[in-house]
Amino acid sequence: MKIGILGIGAWATSIANLITETENQVVVWSFEKDTIEQILEKQENTKYLPGFPVSSKIQYTDCMEEIIDSEIIIQAIPTQYIRQTLEKNKVNLSSKPILNLAKGIEKVSLKRISEILRDFGCTEENYAVLTGPSHAEEVAAKIPTATVVASENHELARTVQTLLSNTYFRVYSSEDVIGCEMGGALKNVIAIAAGIIDGLNLGDNTKAALITRGLAEISRLGVSLGAKPLTFSGLSGLGDLVVTCISRHSRNRFVGENIAKGKTLDEILSNMDAVAEGVDTAVSAYLLGQKQNVEMPITKKVYEILFENLDPKIALNDLMLRQTKPEWWW
Repeated sequence: MKIGILGIGAWATSIANLITETENQVVVWSFEKDTIEQILEKQENTKYLPGFPVSSKIQYTDCMEEIIDSEIIIQAIPTQYIRQTLEKNKVNLSSKPILNLAKGIEKVSLKRISEILRDFGCTEENYAVLTGPSHAEEVAAKIPTATVVASENHELARTVQTLLSNTYFRVYSSEDVIGCEMGGALKNVIAIAAGIIDGLNLGDNTKAALITRGLAEISRLGVSLGAKPLTFSGLSGLGDLVVTCISRHSRNRFVGENIAKGKTLDEILSNMDAVAEGVDTAVSAYLLGQKQNVEMPITKKVYEILFENLDPKIALNDLMLRQTKPEWWW
């Protein structure tokens, strides 16, 4: 098959490398001509995935028309840039199987990525999302990884499993698109809180409490939108949350750690090439929680720390002194 990939970041590059281990043709699209030229010259994506060779089988283009005729299109553009990219290039995704790799919720519209792509012709039948605990650096290093592909189309999910599964990358399947999208998006917000814990030099007790209670509020919001509760116990929920909260590769955890050390958000982001999806998702999740009337205390504090200059130590104190209640409440 011809596989077209939209985006040239770390995850897009890692997945492109993985696919070239089969006989499939891979074409990567990006508007970043300088990055394309650098990869072709050095056979390495030094900007987004330094230290790992890039397969010479991958083709690159800055022409969207060379991607649209692919048998499967892999969407790897960061969430907040998907709409403007597709609008600018006048992309119509009708009748195209789409596999989404990005994790986030669009600001203003508060739409999940499947809902954004629906505005460009992608139907539920032709949509799948790949998520789970899968840092690009470790996949590029061929470290054993388990993920999940969610789609309402069983045949499309099986196609993705066949396309991507190998000795170091295992793909499970799910029908719960909403749950998998929400788990993948919201864990980035909790990971910022995890970074704040690290930046404040707090302990394992604190991190474990954050992960557990963070998962509870992710589940509450997801279920309010129609997700299945058990999904959040799986790879797209607990699995992705754990890895993002503890890993040195996590960009969102990195943001939180540096916030706790006294750096400003603008200062942190200006020195990052890659996108920390959790920053914008903190806004979307906070507003979506209000819209759905779902209490999300950790997300609310992350939002206030990032955008209202709340002192992280005060935020932690506020969370600890909230009214006591049962562990499970919806």
